[in-house]
Amino acid sequence: MPLFSVVIPLFNKENFIQNTLNSVLNQTFNDYEIIIINDGSTDKSEQIVEEFNDSRIIYLSKLNEGVSAARNYGIQHSKGKYIAFLDADDLWLPSHLSALKSLIDRHPEAGIFASRYKLIFQNQSIYTPNYQNINAEYSGIITDYFESSLHYAVATSSSVAVPKSVFEKIGNFDTAINIGEDMDMWIRIALEYSVVIGNSVTVSYLHFVRDSLSKQSIFNKKTKDFSFYKEAEKQHSSLKKYLDLYRIEYALQYKMANKKNIAKNLYQQINPENISLKSKILFYTPRIILTFLKKIKIILRNNGIEFSIYH
Repeated sequence: MPLFSVVIPLFNKENFIQNTLNSVLNQTFNDYEIIIINDGSTDKSEQIVEEFNDSRIIYLSKLNEGVSAARNYGIQHSKGKYIAFLDADDLWLPSHLSALKSLIDRHPEAGIFASRYKLIFQNQSIYTPNYQNINAEYSGIITDYFESSLHYAVATSSSVAVPKSVFEKIGNFDTAINIGEDMDMWIRIALEYSVVIGNSVTVSYLHFVRDSLSKQSIFNKKTKDFSFYKEAEKQHSSLKKYLDLYRIEYALQYKMANKKNIAKNLYQQINPENISLKSKILFYTPRIILTFLKKIKIILRNNGIEFSIYH
């Protein structure tokens, strides 16, 4: 039985999957299996994966149902004690699994083990996020996961490992939504278990690939009903603040999609103290200007300039 099951959902990533898979095979810690779930790819992704010859690779193919269903399928077929997630367009440094193993050895009771990550932009510039109330040298249990994740998420889809037993208690990724699936899962785990962070950067996110997805309208996306967290928010003020940032983000996106009633409903759920004056002004800004600002934001990010209209 391997210690780690590396779960990689794969959908039309022919330009990335070879490097992603090589980054796993180059790990200094070798007690793992790799489960690749081809979620109905229509490009050459399958052909590229089949060129690899390594007994640790388990290749599964299924009809396209989205990333949550693919991750659930991978967990279902895993044999490892810990599930390490990796998106098919991200990269691990060789020390990634070794760093996670060190965290597990020190804090075996935790529900999420998170390594640090860097963002790579289209112009190849690099930005390493900082987390609220956590300095760059800190390694250990996070006092308040939601507070620390206000500006950048501590847990991400390519930087964490989760004990397989946790999913037996928490449940699967929510297949009814196709935006914020990861956020939802990490929230549910963090409400029940401690979250541990390391102090080394071992993951590279190709941020411009994420931005290409952000160009899509929220009109065709299925978001989580925030009422799901209603009781938890009453008990955790930092969770309320954390989710209010997502509420304003979604509200602005719905406004740009001309879904004014949905946008207004989300905005009314927000505690005004939890969002910036800038966000409040933006909510009442004409739709055409919001759309223009979003385009500017993407251009700046592709050139390595971090700019948020939500904080």
